[in-house]
Amino acid sequence: MRIGVPKEIAPNERRVALTPDVVGRLTKGGFEIFLERGAGSAAFFPDEAYTKAGASVGDRGSVLGHAEIILQVQAPNPESLTQIPEGTALVAFFQPGADLLRQLAQRRLTAFSLVLLPRITRAQPMDVLSSQATVAGYKAVLLAASAAGRVFPMLVTAAGTLSAARVLVLGAGVAGLQAIATARRLGAIVSAFDVRPAVKEQVQSLGATFLEMAIEEHAETAGGYAKELSEEAHKKELVFLAGAAKDADIVITTAAIPGKKAPILLTAGAVQGMKPGSVIVDLAAETGGNCELTQPGSEIVRNGVAILGPLNLPSTVPLHASQMYAKNVAAFLGHIVQDGKLRLDFEDQIIRDTCVTHAGEVRKS
Repeated sequence: MRIGVPKEIAPNERRVALTPDVVGRLTKGGFEIFLERGAGSAAFFPDEAYTKAGASVGDRGSVLGHAEIILQVQAPNPESLTQIPEGTALVAFFQPGADLLRQLAQRRLTAFSLVLLPRITRAQPMDVLSSQATVAGYKAVLLAASAAGRVFPMLVTAAGTLSAARVLVLGAGVAGLQAIATARRLGAIVSAFDVRPAVKEQVQSLGATFLEMAIEEHAETAGGYAKELSEEAHKKELVFLAGAAKDADIVITTAAIPGKKAPILLTAGAVQGMKPGSVIVDLAAETGGNCELTQPGSEIVRNGVAILGPLNLPSTVPLHASQMYAKNVAAFLGHIVQDGKLRLDFEDQIIRDTCVTHAGEVRKS
């Protein structure tokens, strides 16, 4: 089966869908890999490494026009879609918006969105959300450290003792746990909050304090994700978090609800109550932000508090983000391809949940 890997053209996207080591494994498994020239260069993977691994390198038109399955990070733009023949399969990491789904269906592409992978044991090797969140959580702490006017660890110097930074992490999913671990490695005193009591042990195992708030409702979905709280519980949560943020030097927010706008966890009033020189890094900026004042893609200062709303953080660590993404994609590819042919068993949960368009129809909305 012919696999095409085009160069990513979305703004500031430096990742690549396949890395040379994964290409080598796939070619040994019988796949033919066609790569657009320079596709991996922004992630520090030269064309020579791909050809050595068994891939063919060519221009964009030949890659898009001759592949049976196209692997990307971001979804193709409208111009690229016109170069993809009808009936081609597409695997990418994208939010399935209405306009994009309509365009994919019009081109009669069989499109898979890895954002929609079910949270089940069989899908763990394909879990792109978790692998990229790991990178985002790590990088968020480095951004905070760079923006902060203080060092993270306690330092005993000839000029006196410097106290350790106090870091508050909101949301203890994959990104939050990685942020906790990274902040702890830098020497910070870390506390964390999550509406799911089940994550308490994970937070404590990383050396952080788990902030508990009594919530008289179940705040976790069957898949293990956080669930949207009732209005009354959310108001209580906002008051609790405003109190916790007052003592923090750094706040890193990571809370997300799949398929919905990110919940507000820090109000403008909470920011006003924080210490001048404090830093907020809002990892939920792409879905609206956990801080009421976050401006996606920008860094602003309010009441002496720096609020960072970074977008696509994994792309700023392109080498390792691409390595993890490529392994996830290869695992997914092994699931949907059997005996050299695309397997479309819609009784299978992984295929059913991720296939958003097929045969000219939108399957997910």
